[in-house]
Amino acid sequence: MAGCENKCVLVLNGPNMNQLGHRQPHLYGTATLADVAALCHATAAQCGLRADIRHSNDEGTLIDWVQQAAGTHAGIVINPAGLTNTSVALMEALFTVDLPVIEVHITNMHRREPFRWHSLVSQAATGVMSGLGIRGYALALTAMADLLEDPR
Repeated sequence: MAGCENKCVLVLNGPNMNQLGHRQPHLYGTATLADVAALCHATAAQCGLRADIRHSNDEGTLIDWVQQAAGTHAGIVINPAGLTNTSVALMEALFTVDLPVIEVHITNMHRREPFRWHSLVSQAATGVMSGLGIRGYALALTAMADLLEDPR
């Protein structure tokens, strides 16, 4: 996003997040990715931030965006979706940027199938929001604003 400067937070959504609202609404609710984007823009504005919201089904694209964020964004909020438990490469990319990272999951991954219980991305994250629906994005952006004010 042009002109993001240092108060812009990159909000990344991984594979299949574009199917929100249609995909397993009993788990993920009926909110769409557009609803997530609107919530993120509104919350970021309330926190004195800007949100650069992106989605990709491609692991390499997500990694490129993480790497590019190093000089252009103040932090990263990421819902790695299906890459949560499998992408060593995404985890390593997050380790390479010197930015706060907050991982978001709409569902509580610890109440789901055992293969979901371990997140590789969490190893590179400053914090994790899980199981709070799309509200987790708003909470993550609020927490990010706090971290950027006082990184302790």
